[in-house]
Amino acid sequence: MTAPSTYGLSTQARNLQWLLTDLVEEVPGVNSVAVVSSDGLLLLSSDPAAGGAGEPQAAPRPKGPRGASADLATIVSGLGSLTTGAAALMEFGTVKQTMVAMENGSVFVMAISDGSLLGVHATPDCDMSVVAYHMALFVGRAGHVLTPEVRSELRQSMENTP
Repeated sequence: MTAPSTYGLSTQARNLQWLLTDLVEEVPGVNSVAVVSSDGLLLLSSDPAAGGAGEPQAAPRPKGPRGASADLATIVSGLGSLTTGAAALMEFGTVKQTMVAMENGSVFVMAISDGSLLGVHATPDCDMSVVAYHMALFVGRAGHVLTPEVRSELRQSMENTP
């Protein structure tokens, strides 16, 4: 993975990128990570093709869904909408976390704030409790920082990435 340019970004945006990098590099079994706005737009990604966070790795990390951050963002947004609708229909309150375990991997979705979502694609043998714990840490640290101004700044930086 390659580090995105942080030139011109606010301290809050750089801190969020650092938190995402930490999540990807420190949690075993995490393949890719995406932060998605309430309207489904990608704000942060671990995919280098999208200007995502991360440092070069000695061994290549397995790719996320089809290797594209846009795919993970779409999945995260769709799962978020589906589970929010189901919770409303069943009158269960707000959705805090969704986890889908599949034969060849898992997808975790956790609400951050204001409808924003954190999505993680992980290996099938990951420790789900460790992934969920580190996602909760990210959400706790990022929730108050992810203001409308920072979301707009991150969205713009993703659009300007070559």
